[in-house]
Amino acid sequence: MSTPTPMLLLRASELTGRPVVTLGGELVAEIKDVVFDRTGGRIAGFTLRNPGLFSRSRKDSLPWSGVHGVGRDAVMVADEAVLIPAKELAPRKQAHKANVLEDRVLTDKGRDLGRVVDVVLHSGRSLDVVGYEVQASEALGTAGRRVFIPLPNTMAVSGENLIVPAAATEFVSEDLAGFGAAVEAFRSRLREGTDDAL
Repeated sequence: MSTPTPMLLLRASELTGRPVVTLGGELVAEIKDVVFDRTGGRIAGFTLRNPGLFSRSRKDSLPWSGVHGVGRDAVMVADEAVLIPAKELAPRKQAHKANVLEDRVLTDKGRDLGRVVDVVLHSGRSLDVVGYEVQASEALGTAGRRVFIPLPNTMAVSGENLIVPAAATEFVSEDLAGFGAAVEAFRSRLREGTDDAL
């Protein structure tokens, strides 16, 4: 029996400034911001800026569907044809809603776990949101420290609050390196609960 491959995790903030490069090696742009699909728990895409010290925001953006791969040093695209107008990825009126930083994380029982300081992504076939790095509240017993809270495959949003199942508190981690195992254990627990209900 083979051992499962550990999740490759990274913080969304680590993507900021990463170059966008074509498969032919041409530098196209740099990642400015990550745009989240709050309701789907996925990355919608990226806003861009021109490369360089005094770079400016670009009027085009990179949708997730246009990403060929995310490497340690760059985001790969087939060519510049995958870029779309920025307003199509995140219309101005909706752009602020796409940002989850500073949102409160609450359990489905109303317990305040803290505020989001970063988003944890799983870099696999897609770039999925698997957890939040939060400035913990007193409810977690680690008030003021940064901890990682796993997310289910789908997440709920209520106004400016992000809702997680109460069981997530059993899988809180203080270490990103071991957080992948916590995410998998948490999601396995949720699946078992669903199976028991059938």
